[in-house]
Amino acid sequence: MAAIHQLVAGFSRGDAISNEAVVLRRLFRDWGYDSEIFCEQRRILPELRQDARDLDTLKSVCRPEDMVFLHLSIGSRANELFPTLPGKKILLYHNITPPDYFSLVQPSTAADLARGRAQARALAGVAQVNLADSAFNAAELAEWGYPPASVFPLMLDFAKLGGASDRATLRRFADGRTNILFVGRCAPNKKIEDVIAAFAFYQKGVDPDSRLILAGSFAGTERYQRLLLTLVRDLRLENVVFTGSIPQDRLNACYRSADVFLCMSEHEGFCIPLVEALVHRVPVVARAVAAVPETLGGAGILFHGKPFEAVAEMMGRLNRDEVFRQAVLARQNARVAAFQSRDLGSELRGLLTPLL
Repeated sequence: MAAIHQLVAGFSRGDAISNEAVVLRRLFRDWGYDSEIFCEQRRILPELRQDARDLDTLKSVCRPEDMVFLHLSIGSRANELFPTLPGKKILLYHNITPPDYFSLVQPSTAADLARGRAQARALAGVAQVNLADSAFNAAELAEWGYPPASVFPLMLDFAKLGGASDRATLRRFADGRTNILFVGRCAPNKKIEDVIAAFAFYQKGVDPDSRLILAGSFAGTERYQRLLLTLVRDLRLENVVFTGSIPQDRLNACYRSADVFLCMSEHEGFCIPLVEALVHRVPVVARAVAAVPETLGGAGILFHGKPFEAVAEMMGRLNRDEVFRQAVLARQNARVAAFQSRDLGSELRGLLTPLL
């Protein structure tokens, strides 16, 4: 039996690429192929080591009739191993954040990102099929000398997004306060300091009885989080919650408690939390940069620059004007329907037809 094996830089819970790799593995097996996920052993979450295999074992099992599918997202030995493997090659680019964002707060991550971008350039021309999960990412591959890449969006498990919510979290946040939510790793490119600044205008000038929920891991970026905590203190803000890494049911509860989703991120290759917010019927207010407009596809409310006061007023209007809110949600519901109506499995099979 021929195989389609995947290579990932890391494998953990709640990680978008890990989640997609699991969805793809199930799809490839449904097509009748053997399929495993390979990752450096030290980058597999210990409790998931039964669900992914050590990268060092891949070369011994990979055959010329097989296909290898690289998820390109950061510097990794997987990127170096990929061109040396037998078989046909597929590359899916998820974007590699420019390292300058991390140089001051997490130099080791900055080094991994710089290494990843160098590796990405070196991989131009290696794969028979090149994919990117947004046109924004495909354009970056083109700048690096790749042949035209097909856009294939992230495959999401919508059933998981609409699953159970943690009751304790719902009770905690359902106390009458207005909840402004941002979801994403505590990383400098997310510009969480700008989310906090916009919330300061909102809490002080629009709705004093409000809360900011920042949901996402800050493991490894504690220095950046301390800067954010200092900003919260200096601005004398109340009810700012850093949840850290949380399981899906608590994340679902955060979305279901939210009145507005605010994204001030400066660099996104796709931004899954935007889609999650749409699924949970939370009005989205987002900065129109990188792949954000493409992911929203006409949904939500987009703005340019950093008009903190105007963003605060817009969030206030969404919470005061029910007719306006429902109009925004109607556009968002249409975008969710467009995502869900696509048969991405068939689309991917079509893109891989030359190799299958």
